[in-house]
Amino acid sequence: MKSVSLNAYPRSLEGRGGSKKLRSQGRVPAVIYGRHTEPKSLEVKLKDLENLIHHSVSENLLLDLALEGDTKPSRLALLQDIQHHALSGKVLHVDFHEVAENELVTVMIPVETVGDAIGVKAGGGVLEHVLFKIKIRALPKDLPEVVAVDVTNLNIGQSIHLGEIKLPPGVEAIGDKHISVIAVAAPVTEAQEKAAEEAAAAGSGEVEVIKEKKEEAPAEGAAKEKGGEKAADKGGEKAEKGEKKAEKKK
Repeated sequence: MKSVSLNAYPRSLEGRGGSKKLRSQGRVPAVIYGRHTEPKSLEVKLKDLENLIHHSVSENLLLDLALEGDTKPSRLALLQDIQHHALSGKVLHVDFHEVAENELVTVMIPVETVGDAIGVKAGGGVLEHVLFKIKIRALPKDLPEVVAVDVTNLNIGQSIHLGEIKLPPGVEAIGDKHISVIAVAAPVTEAQEKAAEEAAAAGSGEVEVIKEKKEEAPAEGAAKEKGGEKAADKGGEKAEKGEKKAEKKK
């Protein structure tokens, strides 16, 4: 991955209120950290950052970060994380991970498919993107921006596993090598869709019946309790009458 230049500045305003004010001035709060770097609060120009992202294949960027007033002319850093506003998508905060040229780093890289799967083109199957990103490890200069996977020969019922993906020299995939990344599933027929709908409807009906039965149970129990109470009251009355008769005979 080729590094690109970005200017950064020591953060002038701290805290939630300070971050809000920075954003209103067209700047983005940031932080830089690393194995041999004490965390530092920074700020970058929103326009500069958006230009880099716009011209990049993904948000995975290797940067020559020039920090104003720093003892180093630049710092090699990965754009580790970007926080976006949930509605507007505007950049709210960025994390920079300082790395060394000879240091192996682990990052998540997006997966893109190349070609038209034969199982989709000829068999009407559905291409399933099981994993949109995979974890890889490499030197910073060897990191790819994306991982391209050729799916041309993929037929229905077949899949490409993590261990089968061809990666550039010096790049290693991290994780279970047997896990599926891309697959082609058989098309769903109208009969299958109808059967699924009927099964769902039948299942919901059974739940209603069970609920009705459960609701009736307390009523029946209450009736039995009331019946038992009446019987007990009658028994008590008979016992009292018997006691009174016995006293009169005496």
